[in-house]
Amino acid sequence: MTRVLVTNDDGIKSAGLHVLAAALDEAGYDITVVAPNRDCSGIGAAIGLVHADQHLDVEKVEMPGCDGIAAYAIDGPPGLCVCAGRLGAFGDPPDFVVSGINPGCNTGRAILHSGTVGAALTAQSFGCSALAVSVDVSDPWRFDTASLIAIDVLSMLLEAPPRSVLNLNVPALDYDDVIGVRWARLAAFGSVRAAIAESGDGGLQFELRATGVAAPADSDQGLVDAGFASLTTLVGVAEAWPSETAGASDVSSQVVPGAIVEAVHAVPDASAPRSLHRPLHSGAVPTE
Repeated sequence: MTRVLVTNDDGIKSAGLHVLAAALDEAGYDITVVAPNRDCSGIGAAIGLVHADQHLDVEKVEMPGCDGIAAYAIDGPPGLCVCAGRLGAFGDPPDFVVSGINPGCNTGRAILHSGTVGAALTAQSFGCSALAVSVDVSDPWRFDTASLIAIDVLSMLLEAPPRSVLNLNVPALDYDDVIGVRWARLAAFGSVRAAIAESGDGGLQFELRATGVAAPADSDQGLVDAGFASLTTLVGVAEAWPSETAGASDVSSQVVPGAIVEAVHAVPDASAPRSLHRPLHSGAVPTE
């Protein structure tokens, strides 16, 4: 049976976590939940301060609607939860990590700061594939829809190359009303952006404001806005290499690791779409 570690960044008491864990359990996966004992949103892939002589509190808990599922609350961020699980703190290391369900989409380049996505990228760094799951804002939250689509997508991850990470964002609709699942690139912005609301001596206050920008139709945010679930393949830590045709000059050195640094080795433009893709997935995404 496939072992799955389920985590999140909103904490062990989050309803999205409970719905996701129950859905994965019902689908037949061997589930262990390891999540922060408090809200750790916006913390990225941090694992916090960890010292050899440091003791971290761990509490076994019972989650609503998750009878029989082993669940633990850790005094640490989601990246640490994944790290501990992969190192065998809760039995055999998991085969996969599923992070979520986050209340609110994790779209655009700001996913760099997301604890939900950060947990998935931590799994990648520890040699494990992972799925991050988020759902658009609504009242009530459509965790039910997001969990069903996560189950649909997870089968793709099982067949993908090792250390694959998928970021899934789901619109706030009934499952049957979601138009389909589409591959997406990262938008420049999500649905909101951070802004300074007030600053002065000894104080600083942030707020979230609507971007006022229509996201491209093929981006993660644009697809969710149109009623699709968006799916993006992510790579956490990887070196970037310019294309072999970039910076044409008389220098014949190849653009490869170990080559002498010459003008031909121009730094890639990180604002432009790159040719680095990881991975080529097997299987097909539902289109309707």
